[in-house]
Amino acid sequence: MIGESTTQYALCCTSVDKSYNPLARREMVVQLTLDKTTLVLFSTAGSLVVLFLLAPLLLTAVTADYQLVASSVAKREVLEAFANTLVAASLSTLVLTAVGVPLAYLLARCQFKGRQLVEAIVDLPLALPHAVAGVLVLVAYGSRAPVGSLLAQAGLAIEDRLAGVVLAMAYVSAPFLVDSAKDGFKSIDPMLEHVARTLGATPLRVSTYISLPLAGRSIATGALLSWARAVSEVGALLIVAYYPKTVNILIVEWFNTYGLAYAKALTIPLLALCILVFTLIRLSER
Repeated sequence: MIGESTTQYALCCTSVDKSYNPLARREMVVQLTLDKTTLVLFSTAGSLVVLFLLAPLLLTAVTADYQLVASSVAKREVLEAFANTLVAASLSTLVLTAVGVPLAYLLARCQFKGRQLVEAIVDLPLALPHAVAGVLVLVAYGSRAPVGSLLAQAGLAIEDRLAGVVLAMAYVSAPFLVDSAKDGFKSIDPMLEHVARTLGATPLRVSTYISLPLAGRSIATGALLSWARAVSEVGALLIVAYYPKTVNILIVEWFNTYGLAYAKALTIPLLALCILVFTLIRLSER
């Protein structure tokens, strides 16, 4: 019996070694030779896109009043707004990771009726205007809604509560985590999971000890993207939970009350935070 299992394991390993090459999954760079005219046209078009995206960042950084930035960041209202934003975005990401990763594994590995419909539902928030997302969340989970009334009775009312901020952030950022984790699971060679199953591992152990570690980088990238999307949310929060104020709500409020200079003062530290997060995302993809 032991010898038979060992033989099966050896055969499976031989099969995996031939078909599974992690290096083959790395991005392949193909050198193409372009004629000079095409190269100039493509480079010009690409440069326009880069400049279009870069100009607002540079001009905001250059024209900002950094004394005003320093004095603004030191205010209690601003510190509380940043704290609310970071806490709510982190809670949103933790909840989505706990429930979104299992969903991503099912979508990547299981074929079932309605799978495409589930994928469409998961990706729907990507196509929704932010205000519409806020209306949908409020209609479904507000205190006057059937589900929301039960949550309110349990002390989880969402209107102008931290729970509402977390819920709105989770709704708009869910696709980023689920899709990234799903792509990570799809990139794993199924033969590795089959080998573990032939050695007696249960499906739960296979997904926990083999699939999760191998897809860990994609899951981490999805979590960072989801967190960044949650931090950037404002439209849904204006409808669901204006309070406790997040930094984006405060930026809108200061712009309407004090003008562009004060809005830029809050934009600079938030911009630095976003750049840091996307730097971490790029590093995690290497």
